[in-house]
Amino acid sequence: MKLLHLSDFHLGKRLNGCSLLEDQRVLLEEVLRLAEEADALLLAGDIYDKANPSAEAVALFDRFLTRLSGLGKPVCIISGNHDSPQRLSFGARLMEESGVYIAPVYDGTLEPVLFQDQWGEVAVYLLPFLKPAALRSVCPEGSVSTCQEAVAWALGRVTLDPTRRNVLVAHQLVAGTQRCQSEELNIGGLDQVDSSLFDGFDYVALGHIHTPQRVGRETVRYCGSPLKYSDSEAGQTKGALLVTLEEKGNVIVETRPIHPLHDLVCLRGSYLELTDRRFYRERNREDYTYITLTDEEDVPQAMGKLRAVYPNLLGLRYDNQRTHTRQSISASAPEEQRPLELLERFYQTQNNRPLSEKQRAYAKALLDELWEGEP
Repeated sequence: MKLLHLSDFHLGKRLNGCSLLEDQRVLLEEVLRLAEEADALLLAGDIYDKANPSAEAVALFDRFLTRLSGLGKPVCIISGNHDSPQRLSFGARLMEESGVYIAPVYDGTLEPVLFQDQWGEVAVYLLPFLKPAALRSVCPEGSVSTCQEAVAWALGRVTLDPTRRNVLVAHQLVAGTQRCQSEELNIGGLDQVDSSLFDGFDYVALGHIHTPQRVGRETVRYCGSPLKYSDSEAGQTKGALLVTLEEKGNVIVETRPIHPLHDLVCLRGSYLELTDRRFYRERNREDYTYITLTDEEDVPQAMGKLRAVYPNLLGLRYDNQRTHTRQSISASAPEEQRPLELLERFYQTQNNRPLSEKQRAYAKALLDELWEGEP
């Protein structure tokens, strides 16, 4: 049986104020193309970027599910930490008739979705994002205080059939994973779980972490987000995982690349270098772009000027002597210092270098005029 593992669509997300709905529409078209290889899909949470998603994001996902159903491709879906499990699972029982299986709000039970192939049954368990508060109504008060305890309690109530191939779809932070800037993480490690909790499963389809990676063993996997949602993901190759379950104990995991409408890149250099036609002509100017300027002097209206070359510029920062070190100005006895001396100290503190001779001459001429000849 072939399962296509994806997660973290974050439908409706905006990147530095820029809507990604068109990118996500193209993404879902790519997923539909990849689905032709699979017998079923696993969507491991964070379908939406907000618990109360926009009407456009909901309509986008609705069209996607309708087309999947038309292709005869079952899909198993769980809610992530960005989703509302109540909203996401509305109408879940009705949708099962169309092959859309959505994890309900967790009620203390996990009933598998069963599939069949030539090697027998495949049991897919759908565990929505769990935190201690989600178990207050179903387990003894005070018995669960961390995500580790919550997931252990939930999986401890599942009796796995060792003759079946058992698959878990979950959305948790597993200890030891590589993270990036676009993920919401709690301080103190209370949201982490240990990968040993998943030892009874033949394959674990994880969501939440945007960097694709395995955790502990080859068959515990984060597929990663299919699009790049922060500059820390610029160098990553995004895609989906095609998981082939053959006879019990034989699992093959392959990566299927996803081709985005726009890539996300980080560029670094001086203003003159980055606006040199020989440089940007070789690049895709339509990429979502973050730029680091290395000029020692701030470029006036740099954001607007650079957008003429890189229309999808999302962020701009400087990396120079001024940004490397932050200093403070002593206010001791400023009346004993001449205005030009104060200006020189201020410039040195702000920029970590002295005024040039040309700057000093210009400043002195201005001060001479302001102070009527007194330097």
